[in-house]
Amino acid sequence: MTLTTWLTFLIICCLGAMSPGPSVAVVLKQTVGNGRGHGLAASWFHAAGIFLWALATVSGLAVVVESSETLFNAITWCGAAYLAWIGVKALMAGKEGPLDVGEPGKVSIWKAGMEGGMISLLNPKIAIFFLALFSQFIEKDPSLADQAIMVMTASLVDGLWYTLVAVILSQGRVLKAVQKRSQGINRATGVVLIMLALRVVIR
Repeated sequence: MTLTTWLTFLIICCLGAMSPGPSVAVVLKQTVGNGRGHGLAASWFHAAGIFLWALATVSGLAVVVESSETLFNAITWCGAAYLAWIGVKALMAGKEGPLDVGEPGKVSIWKAGMEGGMISLLNPKIAIFFLALFSQFIEKDPSLADQAIMVMTASLVDGLWYTLVAVILSQGRVLKAVQKRSQGINRATGVVLIMLALRVVIR
């Protein structure tokens, strides 16, 4: 994997992690209701779930690449179409409303971590997104090093982003500022995903 390819992959992982959704609400709920330690536990258990999804996805794609080039090309095109669809939806999305962190409730750090892990493990959209994303980057003769780089990049970006959420964005004024810019985040995500999908057409 070249540096340029990895940087492109890194940017998309960052934008994916930053997109508003139930995961950030869980991390905020634990941070606001139970403290920074609980928020960090939820963050890194969530990243562990991402690691497992990424590992399963990239391993499966590697097997597909070796067994059938036709099937791999079909997955690549379907993945590109899915990324383009997500991109269009992101461009059309309006401003997100305030994140609903719900009723925190006092729980142990372990339970806070488990909640973070389960919100990623039980989200099938993550599996679909990774299948679409990784199919655009995995080579026809994927090395273990390239597979490891993709898996570690996806999981570390996720863990570091939600750590930032737990440490900084849980502060009221900062969180409101990010919410006001959520439409800009959506548009940036949309443009990048559509450009990635177009790579399949022009390459």
